[in-house]
Amino acid sequence: MTLHYCLLVLAAPASGHTSLTAARFAAALLARGHTLSRVFFLDNGTSNGLATAITPQDERSPQQAWSALADANGTELVLCVSSAVKRGLLDSAEAQRHGFPAATVHPGFTLGGLGLLVEAMQSADRVVTFGAPA
Repeated sequence: MTLHYCLLVLAAPASGHTSLTAARFAAALLARGHTLSRVFFLDNGTSNGLATAITPQDERSPQQAWSALADANGTELVLCVSSAVKRGLLDSAEAQRHGFPAATVHPGFTLGGLGLLVEAMQSADRVVTFGAPA
């Protein structure tokens, strides 16, 4: 039986292995033939989309894992716009709006409102949350 999943990631990549575990879970469910059209990053989870994040050489980068997943499967990686902007994550439109010279969101991620999370949850058979609220 094929299921459609929605993932909600609340964990920052630097706060342990939760974000990387979520990315591995997503890859595993896709490998088993399930679908995942969108991953929504909220609160501290929006840090997964920071373009300037640097992962130590001896660690696996959650951001690279998410980007590879999106590239291979067409999964949308959506950062909550309100949570992201509060943390300095800006796409080109938000950077211009707030007077900053450049975007800080990784190109594999987009900013979006909570409506996108609700939409994904409504169409999903399963919703899985990784991390605790900030």
